Amino acid sequence: MLFERVKSLDHILESAETRGLKRQLGAFDLTMLGIGAVIGTGIFVLTSVAADKAGPGMMFSFLIAGFVCALAALVYSEIAAIIPVAGSAYTYSYAIFGELAAWMVGWALILEYAIAAAAVAVGWSGYINGFLNEVGYGLPLALTAGPADMIVGLDGTTSAGGFNLLAFLVSLFVTVLLVMGTTKSARFTAVLVIIKIIALTAFIVLTLPAVNSINFQPMLPNGWGTPLSGVGILGAAASIFFAYVGFDAVSTAAEETSNPNRNVPIGLIASLTICTLIYLVVAYAAVGAVGAQPGGDLSLSKEPLAFVLREVGYPTIGNWVASAAIVALPSVVLMMLYGQTRVLFTMSHDGLMPGVFSHVHKRFHTPHIVTLVTGTAVALFAAMFPVGMLADISNSGTLFAFFMVALGVMVLRRRAPDLHRPFRTPMLWMVGPLAMGGCGLLFVSLGWETIRLFLAWAGIGLIIYFAYARKHSHLGKQQAN
Repeated sequence: MLFERVKSLDHILESAETRGLKRQLGAFDLTMLGIGAVIGTGIFVLTSVAADKAGPGMMFSFLIAGFVCALAALVYSEIAAIIPVAGSAYTYSYAIFGELAAWMVGWALILEYAIAAAAVAVGWSGYINGFLNEVGYGLPLALTAGPADMIVGLDGTTSAGGFNLLAFLVSLFVTVLLVMGTTKSARFTAVLVIIKIIALTAFIVLTLPAVNSINFQPMLPNGWGTPLSGVGILGAAASIFFAYVGFDAVSTAAEETSNPNRNVPIGLIASLTICTLIYLVVAYAAVGAVGAQPGGDLSLSKEPLAFVLREVGYPTIGNWVASAAIVALPSVVLMMLYGQTRVLFTMSHDGLMPGVFSHVHKRFHTPHIVTLVTGTAVALFAAMFPVGMLADISNSGTLFAFFMVALGVMVLRRRAPDLHRPFRTPMLWMVGPLAMGGCGLLFVSLGWETIRLFLAWAGIGLIIYFAYARKHSHLGKQQAN
């Protein structure tokens, strides 16, 4: 049962041509989409989460997370070039391991994309709420955080939030934009990428001169961390792994990419390389300028980069950086939602999700129904939960999917050594195991609470598979006949 219902590569590639998605994205579009998905909440918001877990040592956390993600990107590039269709790790698993494994990966990808979109929306709301407070038009505290989050009043008292209104609204706005079409989304994202790069460049230029070596002491206040603890260098790396995973969304655009065998690997590797370099410099400047000890001001801020600029004497520029985040972070929500809808679209086309999810709008040529359903769910999650919790839950699904992809690429090398590979992962037998080991290490470093939620989610997924998806599987029906 575990390895039955394997979908052949030829069948996957042939069926992709019948689904009605138009190939219209090039290498530059994919690189911009990748940067747009990667640079966002991870650096603009989760810097404070990393500071609270690892202190100045969060720079090592960014490096570890980036290294693991680079390994994953190399193996992703090979399989994405071989199978350039929508569905990401779900489709790859269907071709290599079979339907049950594919379902579990697709189910985990809901955590990666949908929950990630909600986390970014919450991060965006933190910046816009901070900006509104600066100009004297702040919202009531009850509308700035969900009931699972804590808000701090002006008198220092804390209370549970109510409903994160702005996170809810931005999620709905991006949903409508995605329904309108992929090309519009790509162009919108390219503009926002430029805004984010300008904002981060300004941050680096203004904060590097303020770097003081004393702010790096103690470097490792919580040490390296231990499995299941969720703190220290490894705990922070597990949390901010979220900051890099946008490159995976590039592979979900393969079915709408011209010359995907060439352009998908370029988009994956180029976007990740650029973003990693930016992250390291920004983290160094932030830590060196104001310090980053657990429980300190930086770790408590919901708009850490703007906070740093205000602390070093550039309040106006800090507000401008906050404005850039306000304008640009919706592009990350867009790409996460984009990835999620394309995975669900593909699962629906396979019969594992309701058929209505694979309906394509006659005018916009986008899967509008699944986009609207997913966007509404994301908006509700964003309104209810804090960014740190959402990011960790998202990471659990992402790390599981990346582990399966790395394993799958190695299996496919053995099973089909003569298969045409437009891109070959260099030193696969070293890169693949390292990617799997890195994903496993970060997974257990998320902390027991997050792992328990992931296991519960996986259990629900198994119930749904055997109660619904297995019975409606198109491949299963074909094999039965």
